[in-house]
Amino acid sequence: MNIIDIHPHIISDDEKRYPPAPLFGKRSDWSQERPSTVDALIAAMDAAGVAKAAVVHSSTTYGFDNSYVVDGCNQHKDRLVAVGSVDMLADDVPAVIKDWANKGLAGLRIFTGGSTKDFDPSELDNPKSFKAWEACADLRLPMCIQTGPIGLQQVRMLAEKFQKVPIILDHLGRPDVLDGPPYRNAQSLFDLADVPNIYMKLTPRIFGDVKKDQASAETFFPRVVEAFGAQRMAWGSNFPTSPGTLAEILATAQIGLASLSANDRDWIFGKTAQQLYPALAGSLTTPTPCN
Repeated sequence: MNIIDIHPHIISDDEKRYPPAPLFGKRSDWSQERPSTVDALIAAMDAAGVAKAAVVHSSTTYGFDNSYVVDGCNQHKDRLVAVGSVDMLADDVPAVIKDWANKGLAGLRIFTGGSTKDFDPSELDNPKSFKAWEACADLRLPMCIQTGPIGLQQVRMLAEKFQKVPIILDHLGRPDVLDGPPYRNAQSLFDLADVPNIYMKLTPRIFGDVKKDQASAETFFPRVVEAFGAQRMAWGSNFPTSPGTLAEILATAQIGLASLSANDRDWIFGKTAQQLYPALAGSLTTPTPCN
């Protein structure tokens, strides 16, 4: 199996060439405490046995300047693609998106909140942003959305309005799973299952949450597969934002999904990513993990 990671980050060690300019004016702690260059990511992938990755731009480090994620991924085109961020409300956003795509950007991400700011989904349904979504449809760029349950109504609206744009929910949309099966507190997430262009990104946050209170990996993940299908689910490490080595993060995910069928795991750990980011498709032998 070619294991593909759709949510690692990279941080340059050259602040003169790639100066930090964080979104919302506050830089994330992790990007200062656990920075990882593109070369460090490749080494971590080799050690973990991860074949390829869609590297997500760090908005909390560089704002809307995608230079490092694009430059870094272009150095390893056989293994990496870049996912960037733009000002969705800018007047010239279609031209900006096209320019970044010409430079190598393979997808986009909207950061409505998270480690440095509370979630604000108002950008999602602002009509000024719709021209950016139209550009994504024209360029066939998938869109990741970082939001919580507060923004899921807007996610549905966007998915239905822009049906040609695959929408990937970062961190599975951060559902509340602590009540356990049948996971009524996460119903707003499962209510999206009928929208075919919405995809789920499984990251360390959910693998941690299913170990708490009444939740369990054995009851939650089969429920997600039942609702969405493994063909709409993909693994993302959130490395190095989440603590631990990439190998450790991958191992936790593999244990968490052990109750699923081998076919479902093949989709989650690779095939879905190749559908979302066609540049990651093609044969590549997964590196043998270092012992």
